[in-house]
Amino acid sequence: MHFKIKYKDKNARLGELITAHSSFQTPAFMPVGTAAAVKSLDANDLSKLLDAKIILANTYHLFLRPGAEVIKRLGGLHSFTGFKGSFLTDSGGFQAFSLSKNSKPSEEGIAFKSHIDGSLHLFTPKSVLDTQYALNSDLMMILDDLIALPAKKDRIDLSVKRTIKWAKQSIKYHKERQKEGIGLTQNIFAIIQGGTDYEARRLCANELAGLGFDGLAIGGLSVGEENQAMYDTVEALMPFMPENRPRYLMGVGSPEDLVENVERGVDLFDCVMPTRNARNGTLFTKEGRLNIKRAEFIGKDDPIELNCECYTCKHYSKGYLNHLFRAKELSFFRLASLHNLHYYLSIMKSMQVAIKEGKFSEFKRDFYHKRSS
Repeated sequence: MHFKIKYKDKNARLGELITAHSSFQTPAFMPVGTAAAVKSLDANDLSKLLDAKIILANTYHLFLRPGAEVIKRLGGLHSFTGFKGSFLTDSGGFQAFSLSKNSKPSEEGIAFKSHIDGSLHLFTPKSVLDTQYALNSDLMMILDDLIALPAKKDRIDLSVKRTIKWAKQSIKYHKERQKEGIGLTQNIFAIIQGGTDYEARRLCANELAGLGFDGLAIGGLSVGEENQAMYDTVEALMPFMPENRPRYLMGVGSPEDLVENVERGVDLFDCVMPTRNARNGTLFTKEGRLNIKRAEFIGKDDPIELNCECYTCKHYSKGYLNHLFRAKELSFFRLASLHNLHYYLSIMKSMQVAIKEGKFSEFKRDFYHKRSS
């Protein structure tokens, strides 16, 4: 992996990230393909219609079904899915935490029951990397000890201690495997924990920054805290995250969250919000959110958004999309998801241009003005 910052506008950064499968500019948003598929879309939609350069897949879900070895036999994620851009794989720790009522972290790892069949499994720092080696993703996340917020001080401190311990085990194991010729084109990211406790976050970031990871992620946010607490935590962390490595804010977020955190220096984002909202009939526009299922859109012949260059807006009207939703036609999921992801990816491109031109403050002011008018 190669990463280089090309322009800065105060703390906002325009960079270039090159992996074995794609080259793209940051800040970047990664569509979420949890089970190796962005819901309702295929590789052609992602590559040709959206020009997505990187998407996210999830280790937990693929470990359980169809199994990492199945994907490995079929050529890894890129051959398996037909998507030739880059893949980032999450460690699966968040899903073990959130989907299993009986998940239990310990010093060894995270024990959990499958949400599919109730079978028992254990994720360890080594095992989640072995799964990701088999998947052959470009960017791999290590196992961390995630906690819900708010949390007590002693639990936050334990989370940080475990996360650092597992990070040391992960980077050591990764270097050993690379000496054996495994994972040579794969890159490894550590995850900073600490809740909204600035001192815990600073301690975790300082420890992880010195271990030689290819990038650092901020985890454990957007899990119950107020938005401003998230922004303040991110801002407080930036001085302790290496300037020359990518910074990834996990599971975030709304269009406003993207703008606020790019301004603070974040490079990579992922979130299910654009596709999940699309399936529920909520579409994103420059003026805010639009609920396509409302009766006022019956028979409307204009697109979701004037001057939008997405496939959906260029071919279909609000009236047709309203009809598809009400008729429960599956094609609605695809068309709505195409629009919402195009909107998200377009925001990122607009921010890239604004940073390059030194006009990020103007971009942000215009972004909020359109949404309030």
